[in-house]
Amino acid sequence: MIDTKAKQLSFESSAVHAGSGKKDQYGSHTTPIYQTSTFVFKNVDEGSKAFAHEEGGASHIYSRLGNPTVEQLERAICELETYGMETPESFSGVAFGSGMAAITTGIISLAKGKHIIAQDALYGCTSQFLKEETEMLGMSTSFIDMTDLFLLEMELKKNPDTALIYLESIANPTMKVSDIEAISKLAKEHGALVMVDNTFATPYHLQPLKFDADVVVHSTTKYMGGHGTIIGGALVAKNELLDETGVYLFRKNLGGISGPMDAWITLNGVKTLALRMEKHSSNAMKVAEFLESHPKVETVWYPGLESHAQHSLAGSIMTKGFGGVISFELKDGLEAGKSLMNNVKLCTLAVSLGTVDTLIQHPASMTHSVVDEQLRCDAGITDGLVRLSVGIESADDIIADLEQALLN
Repeated sequence: MIDTKAKQLSFESSAVHAGSGKKDQYGSHTTPIYQTSTFVFKNVDEGSKAFAHEEGGASHIYSRLGNPTVEQLERAICELETYGMETPESFSGVAFGSGMAAITTGIISLAKGKHIIAQDALYGCTSQFLKEETEMLGMSTSFIDMTDLFLLEMELKKNPDTALIYLESIANPTMKVSDIEAISKLAKEHGALVMVDNTFATPYHLQPLKFDADVVVHSTTKYMGGHGTIIGGALVAKNELLDETGVYLFRKNLGGISGPMDAWITLNGVKTLALRMEKHSSNAMKVAEFLESHPKVETVWYPGLESHAQHSLAGSIMTKGFGGVISFELKDGLEAGKSLMNNVKLCTLAVSLGTVDTLIQHPASMTHSVVDEQLRCDAGITDGLVRLSVGIESADDIIADLEQALLN
């Protein structure tokens, strides 16, 4: 981060300059791509000290262990997730080759053979990992509605070996918003850690670490990259916790680090994060209001709407807007949803989210088809649910496209 002795930079300025504290030896204005698998040692002694983590050793060894381009991205994301905090230097970012690499490495590192309490509505692959694969790794998982603090407290008492509480800042795709601060307080009383997937909100809208979460995780594929051109993930936590839990060791041996090219592309995306999120959010609010007033729409789930169950909570923790994702259900159910998605012209029928263009998809048959059917139903992911990732096009154009598609 550039030196700003006079005053704290705005988030918008911080996003542009995030991670830029270390300058390239040749004075490159933008971050160079260190597209190399290995690094050359001056001599055997420098190499030996590097592997032993001793002073005087080479700064880099092998790009699976660390890479200068990747490390700048790690600093950038950490700076944004700790923006405005008193001791940002006590935190670090860890970059991964995908959001799922960040999520699974984080869970394996933090839970280590103990119990996990997870939010019932989660990204499909996260849910599948927790439901089907953690048991094979010596862990157990229970799923609850994380917006119900009484249920969480009962689940903690029922499972005294709980090591980790896992949730999303805005649930995918039900758009529920949980009270991170209250959850973190309960977790600490029971000796558990809290891990929050902040992909939907991004640090522009919400910083879970400020509400005492222990770990924040991202699919940087989405809003951080912003253009649908990379796959990536990141994790931010206190340095002490990263060292204690062995996150770096697990990333090294599981091989989940980001590649330098993806890190470089993501860094360019981070620079425009604030601009894009402002537009995504304002567009989504207009589209949500349009959908809520449409006679063919049964229900709209968007935290910015007063009809949303956690609207007041969302407004108190997300002061710049409510993100760019909307979920809704049509009165005529799944077939009407299929017709809508088959007839859009501006909106693109594709999975993922957070790109500059508007994406529309059907979670039950696409992103969440891997989720246990009963768990999916219990979490409110119905067969008729449509998920819309609102882009940065003109809001009027997005609305006009949806309106013509709803007429078919």
